[in-house]
Amino acid sequence: MKKKALKKLLSLVIVLTVAVALCACGGDKSTDEAAGAEGAEESAGEAGQADAADNNSSQAGEPTTGGSVTVGMTQDLVSLDPHVISDAGTRSVVFNLYEGLVKPTTDGELVPAVASDYEISSDAKVYTFTLRDGITFHDGSEVTVEDVKYSIERYAEIYGESSALSIILEEVVADSENNTVELHLTEGNSELLPELTLAIIPASNEDPAGNPIGTGPFQYVSYTPGQNLVISRYDGYWNAERKAYLDEVTFKFLADVETAYMELQAGTLDILDYLTTDQVATLADGYYVAEGSMNMVQALFLNSGSGPLADARVRQALNYAVDTQSINDFLFGGKSKKIGTHMLTSMAQYYNADTENVYSYDPQRAMELLADAGYADGFDLTITVPSSYSQHVSTAEIIVENLRAVNINAQIELVEWNTWLTEVYMGGEFESTVIAFDGTLAPSDWLERFCSDSAENFMHYSNEEFDALYEKAYSAVDQEEKSQYYKEAEMILAEDAANVYIQEPADFVGIRDELAGYSFYPAAAYDMSVIYYKSAE
Repeated sequence: MKKKALKKLLSLVIVLTVAVALCACGGDKSTDEAAGAEGAEESAGEAGQADAADNNSSQAGEPTTGGSVTVGMTQDLVSLDPHVISDAGTRSVVFNLYEGLVKPTTDGELVPAVASDYEISSDAKVYTFTLRDGITFHDGSEVTVEDVKYSIERYAEIYGESSALSIILEEVVADSENNTVELHLTEGNSELLPELTLAIIPASNEDPAGNPIGTGPFQYVSYTPGQNLVISRYDGYWNAERKAYLDEVTFKFLADVETAYMELQAGTLDILDYLTTDQVATLADGYYVAEGSMNMVQALFLNSGSGPLADARVRQALNYAVDTQSINDFLFGGKSKKIGTHMLTSMAQYYNADTENVYSYDPQRAMELLADAGYADGFDLTITVPSSYSQHVSTAEIIVENLRAVNINAQIELVEWNTWLTEVYMGGEFESTVIAFDGTLAPSDWLERFCSDSAENFMHYSNEEFDALYEKAYSAVDQEEKSQYYKEAEMILAEDAANVYIQEPADFVGIRDELAGYSFYPAAAYDMSVIYYKSAE
């Protein structure tokens, strides 16, 4: 079985990635009940502008250039060095400063950025990128093939064996005469492109964390830990049609979501995401709400390694017993997306929508399955939930009531976040847990954790048929074949009831009325380049 090996920094990266990605859904109960391929012919600029218009059609107006905005955040940044960042929150911010050879659009496609185009060999062992002519860094220096080579090799060294790029990268060939960079792999891999969103930085910059220099539409101005990050429009941006509208953006770090919401209400913030349904209902005049997705999979994750949950019939019974629609209605006003497996619905090429129909809310069927499995009188079940994430606590509370109706005595065990990371995620010591995970645009990143020998398989899930299909999908070069294998593997997760999949949580963003252009991405990104002040009518 092919799998991503543990790297020397695996524990740290997992902790940071999961911690901050899930922090986006966090907060105390009173303030956070609702919180969280190829496109070589299409330019990133054209895609971004169209996406912004589509996402904000009701708020669209004639764009103006200039002005500044303040965006609220309830976390500080981990680092401004793009190659050591492993958390979703920081990645969302530095999306404005850095670009890779390719970059994502709001529909999940990857389009050329620092590269003008690319080719992938038929065996997916050689990736060839042609750099854009005249593209510059924020310090005015021209981007060279040596900068690209340096950035790729630096990233691969830092991430070690946790990155597919690091594992299979044989060499990077920089050809200054033809302005191309070739990545030679030890084996074919048709899912490498998402990794090549890695930031291209100057090889001459000895302090990327203290002196961030990229090629993005904004450039670094200042950073005060615990207070704010200030960025300004980069007028030398390579895409003249996609230069940022705003002069300046300040990301302001607040202590908690309650404080952030108070500042939004007071008018000192222009944009704040992860609003609760209560906050949406009480939002002050002068603001509107943009609705999107957190791009996370929330589920009741099950330890199928021992006990009653080792029996697929019991896991299936839980799927019939849990009323996922009521969870959606209660926490998100019905705005979240229904899911049936561990894949984002926005990754339509790979998401198997048929998994949504495998189960329905049917307590009677749940009791029949429990009786067949020898648990007609039910059993005790502990749901371990990190106490700091009220969305998941509230979800668990609904699940407890659902399970009581089928004679399962479920109890919630609240633990500190570090305890959850250590004992549940890293140690696999739990019976069930409610949490949400994010991931990259590579389908393998969402499904690899279910492989029997995966280091990230904290659920102790094991299914030989799934393992075989995952291996076929991961190794496939043909995209239709890859998609089919992944969809079949996802159906196994559904039918075998690996977990109780609940929803892709909705994201509600409060935005000042004068602003338009806010866009949602199926990846960590606050794209400030498409936001603008509407002209006065």
